[in-house]
Amino acid sequence: MADGIPLNPVRKNSKKAAYYNAGRPVRYQIEDEASNLDEMPLMMSEEAFENDESDYHTLPRARINQRRRGLGWFLCGGWKVLCGSCCECLTHTCRRKKELKARTVWLGHPEKCEEKYPKNAIKNQKYNILTFVPGVLYQQFKFFLNLYFLVVACSQFVPSLKIGYLYTYWAPLGFVLAVTMVREAVDEVRRYRRDKEMNSQLYSKLTVRGKVQVKSSDIQVGDLIIVEKNQRVPADMIFLRTSEKTGACFIRTDQLDGETDWKLKMAVACTQRLPALGDLFSISAYVYAQKPQLDIHSFEGNFTREDCDPPVHESLSIENTLWASTVVASGTVIGVVIYTGKETRSVLNTSQSKNKVGLLDLELNRLTKALFLALVVLSIVMVALQGFIGPWFRNLFRFIVLFSYIIPISLRVNLDMGKSAYGWMIMKDENIPGTVVRTSTIPEELGRLVYLLTDKTGTLTQNEMVFKRLHLGTVSYGMDTMDEIQSHIIQSYAQVSSAPSNGSSASSTPSRKAPPSAPKVRKSVSSRIHEAVKAIALCHNVTPVYESRANGASTEPESTEADQDFSDDNRTYQASSPDEVALVRWTESVGLTLVNRDLTSLQLKTPAGQILTFYILQIFPFTSESKRMGIIVREEATGEITFYMKGADVAMASIVQYNDWLEEECGNMAREGLRTLVVAKKSLSEEQYQDFESRYNQAKLSLHDRTLKVAAVVESLEREMELLCLTGVEDQLQADVRPTLELLRNAGIKIWMLTGDKLETATCIAKSSHLVSRSQDIHVFRPVSSRGEAHLELNAFRRKHDCALVISGDSLEVCLRYYEHEFVELACQCPAVVCCRCSPTQKAQIVRLLQQHTANRTCAIGDGGNDVSMIQAADCGIGIEGKEGKQASLAADFSITQFKHIGRLLMVHGRNSYKRSAALGQFVMHRGMIISTMQAVFSSIFYFASVPLYQGFLMVGYATIYTMFPVFSLVLDQDVKPEMALLYPELYKDLTKGRSLSFKTFLIWVLISVYQGGILMYGALVLFDQEFVHVVAISFTALILTELLMVALTVRTWHWLMVVAEFFSLGCYLASLAFLNEYFGIGRVSLGAFLDLSFITTRTFLWKVCAITLVSCLPLYIIKYLKRKFSPPSYSKLSS
Repeated sequence: MADGIPLNPVRKNSKKAAYYNAGRPVRYQIEDEASNLDEMPLMMSEEAFENDESDYHTLPRARINQRRRGLGWFLCGGWKVLCGSCCECLTHTCRRKKELKARTVWLGHPEKCEEKYPKNAIKNQKYNILTFVPGVLYQQFKFFLNLYFLVVACSQFVPSLKIGYLYTYWAPLGFVLAVTMVREAVDEVRRYRRDKEMNSQLYSKLTVRGKVQVKSSDIQVGDLIIVEKNQRVPADMIFLRTSEKTGACFIRTDQLDGETDWKLKMAVACTQRLPALGDLFSISAYVYAQKPQLDIHSFEGNFTREDCDPPVHESLSIENTLWASTVVASGTVIGVVIYTGKETRSVLNTSQSKNKVGLLDLELNRLTKALFLALVVLSIVMVALQGFIGPWFRNLFRFIVLFSYIIPISLRVNLDMGKSAYGWMIMKDENIPGTVVRTSTIPEELGRLVYLLTDKTGTLTQNEMVFKRLHLGTVSYGMDTMDEIQSHIIQSYAQVSSAPSNGSSASSTPSRKAPPSAPKVRKSVSSRIHEAVKAIALCHNVTPVYESRANGASTEPESTEADQDFSDDNRTYQASSPDEVALVRWTESVGLTLVNRDLTSLQLKTPAGQILTFYILQIFPFTSESKRMGIIVREEATGEITFYMKGADVAMASIVQYNDWLEEECGNMAREGLRTLVVAKKSLSEEQYQDFESRYNQAKLSLHDRTLKVAAVVESLEREMELLCLTGVEDQLQADVRPTLELLRNAGIKIWMLTGDKLETATCIAKSSHLVSRSQDIHVFRPVSSRGEAHLELNAFRRKHDCALVISGDSLEVCLRYYEHEFVELACQCPAVVCCRCSPTQKAQIVRLLQQHTANRTCAIGDGGNDVSMIQAADCGIGIEGKEGKQASLAADFSITQFKHIGRLLMVHGRNSYKRSAALGQFVMHRGMIISTMQAVFSSIFYFASVPLYQGFLMVGYATIYTMFPVFSLVLDQDVKPEMALLYPELYKDLTKGRSLSFKTFLIWVLISVYQGGILMYGALVLFDQEFVHVVAISFTALILTELLMVALTVRTWHWLMVVAEFFSLGCYLASLAFLNEYFGIGRVSLGAFLDLSFITTRTFLWKVCAITLVSCLPLYIIKYLKRKFSPPSYSKLSS
């Protein structure tokens, strides 16, 4: 792909590596000897290993220190490095005390904790009472523009530097600051209220005296907290007890990892067995928990009960935890708090929101610095021409203040008002209803995006699975032929129900009883369908939940269960994977219904209403390594033992008996964007099962390599299994996802999908949503764990051309650790990138990587609490109000209701906002430069006197009432109709190059301003040599007319409000001529030059003003006409 990129390992001393490692999950900071070898460059001679490892690290650093000497280094940015290292040192000293540690937590005894742990309060505010004013002022004055005005306004308090009235400088500055402060204060109050609401939620705390109500913010480590159904878990807890008989409960984790499926959690066996709640205080027990870390998918700890002989030890894993921000979905749970506040997983995974500054604002900031430089040079030239006489430095400062209009303060006012106008237009657009602009300062960013990072679940997909296809090898059933399956199932169970005893239900398929060794008999289609449906109905981890009858379903005796028939209307299915729910729903639709499940048995209802009971002997859950799940069941009626298994085709292909259709059909289904599962079974005799069970239990007790031994025992069963069927499930995409992604791709936007989901699922959705086009190859990055493996894999990837990359979070972590720069450079050349199994922190880290390495603008879009970090880190964050709650849409800069709206938001509103702001910004600068040019010409003629040409009110009026409305009406201008922008998304590519506002366009405006200012002033002086006293009236009138004509020249599409603004401003000016006549003299009124109304109405005045205006504007009109004729911009070719 990029054969030229050398793969050099990132050295230890690289600053970026240090920065990323600072926020890394703890597991990567534990460095053993092996990883120290890993740190060394790959191409290293034998002798190098003889050097001490510490020497290896100090060598490069020593070399750097030798280079870093001398004054030149200090001036060329060395001071920044020094300040930075001082700050780092200070923060390190302040934070050293708060090192995260592993802890021992005694049940119900917070006072026994050795350390002081953080308060369990949620805090999203940026400021507090003391830091609000300084914080907001700093955010404003870090912009050169505002700082410059502050200095100029303060200078007017010095009598010798005073030039005009104070209000002409302080009023605009005060207005800008007041508006900003009010806006920030409103946002802060909203955040404070949201936090207060969360922190004051009440929970039941278990004490020796019974239950006590306690606020969420007052919960401490060691407290025993009771969480009811549908209540948020307030802190990270270990799950001790539940009201459910099974000792397990479901929780919803959508605000933590973005997945809407429910997760099954197990209570600690020792505490679940206690007869009553109060017994938790009668035992002496503690939990040992590892130190807080980022990884939400893992946990290691131990539970110890001391007061019995021998002491009881239980190991704790992720399935015994209840993380904060998850919601209990079934039963009531009791847990002991182990982490609070800042140390909870959810807070560790959310980044602090930053103040976002648009690229356009940064560009304008650069231009204002250039203007300031020009201003200083001009002032020095003026003083030099005076001959540096008298107190020349005072004169220099007076000139700087006099020409300060080169940098107009109205620039910020106009741009801020413009941004608010764009926000209002976005929210009022009927084509994207429900869109909310939450950050009004960055609408122009929507027009400059190069990378779009999107979540998968709930953003691209609806997370609603629909069963689409069943393939039996010789026959395939689609959506339209499901009724055939139903009739086959009804038929095969009807044969059974005609038999008298309930027991004979098992002999539903005689062919199934043939021992595995017998020669294969071609089964009838009916029996094969029956086998397949039954396997799908049994091989899963789904639990039926009955809403209206509170827990009644599982507690009543079985005889009544059959009578009550488990009414279908209030049954919902819960599982940790939506695919499984879709499969069980489908078996229900064809007649075989799962009606009850606990830890030891399953019950199915046949079409005739019979209940079949199966005992669960073993269950092998799905893992991302094995890519399959299995279950061993014994049918109650016949005692027959069957091992069912389902999994991904890659894992199952070697397990099932030889066949010639599986691989081809899997490929066909994958191309349709379906998620495939292969289902197989194996009948076991009692002896076979007993033998397996003893070996399995032995493996589970071994202390060394436990997982490997268990896997080996299970694999002994997974041989020569009978292939039953292949299922295809579709994860339904959001409306219009495909055309929207295509639109964005054509607009030159690179799309990266970051998801917490499995690799297979992510790849599947990438294909079905056309994120990866059909002709493109997909390169799946193999899992890597060391630097050597990463090096080899990156080399393999480098040889691929134009292919999409799929990589998992763990491999990504390793690549970024050693080959950050190379990896990002390679990935940026891919047409699409899919990162799966990403933690919330990793998502944000990828965004920051792209910002650092490419310097392009990034946009993140998501809908769950796990996307908040990514949304806040991106230059522009978009949240979707989805099933996963409002957390993402509240944290985002823009909130939309559907993914498809992003097309219009970027192509139309992004384009307009950027183009309009660029035109508005440059026009306001032009307005300031033209008057400064006139002042310079005036001063040079009047013996370089630092006297203002126009008095206080004229200057304020010029920037406000006389020209503000026409200039501001540029926010209504548009170069391309919305339909055109959506029809030709390629137009968007031009915007990302930033050509509408660059040093080139800025210089053109400078030349126009100098030309026009010179013409207006010299014209006034040359044509009115007799009426010299009237030079102010003449030049100012011509100036106003020129500005109004220039607005007309800049406009590309006229709007009726623009015409109104032009005439209104002209009317205001003519009216003021009559009333403000004392301002139109030269200097002060003492010169006796009152405006003569009779002079204004003479014909000579009128033709001379018109002549000057014509000379200043006509050439520009001619140039514009010729340019449109001979080199028109791309969009004008379309609109014509």
